[in-house]
Amino acid sequence: MKIKRLFDDMGVSSYIPMHYAFTGEGANRKRELVPAIHNLIFVQSTQDTLTGLKMRDKEFDCLRYIIRRGFNGTRGEIIHVPDSQMENFIKATSVADDHLRYLNYCDDSLEKGIKVMVTNGVFAGVTGVVKRIKKNKCVVICIEDVAAVAIAYVPKEQLEVMV
Repeated sequence: MKIKRLFDDMGVSSYIPMHYAFTGEGANRKRELVPAIHNLIFVQSTQDTLTGLKMRDKEFDCLRYIIRRGFNGTRGEIIHVPDSQMENFIKATSVADDHLRYLNYCDDSLEKGIKVMVTNGVFAGVTGVVKRIKKNKCVVICIEDVAAVAIAYVPKEQLEVMV
């Protein structure tokens, strides 16, 4: 959250998916808004700018890129998330809703299925794939090789199949 505040102060667009979780124990237990995925911040910038920040400012030294694994021992590449994919992910995760289930992976099986758009409700405009997760039909929104979020319940009437 400290890094997010630094980016905000600089006018650099960044995003941390958040969710409500119970923290503390016993009488100190309370429901708080906390990062949904540990140590993950999305930053809209260039690689050169971020590398420069990391080299010049000690506070940004903790930033790490997510690397897509290379094939047959080749060096991997830094993952760049397309704007449309990021906008869809933000649209889904910016809703503070208990029906969201964060997944720390997004493999091929989650990206294959019936593609739908949510037409009504708090998730209107979100596109994803209908998948069964833990015996429940969910709408899954993926950022390939980074993360996925599943909307645990969307009424069938609010889904439109995309071609």
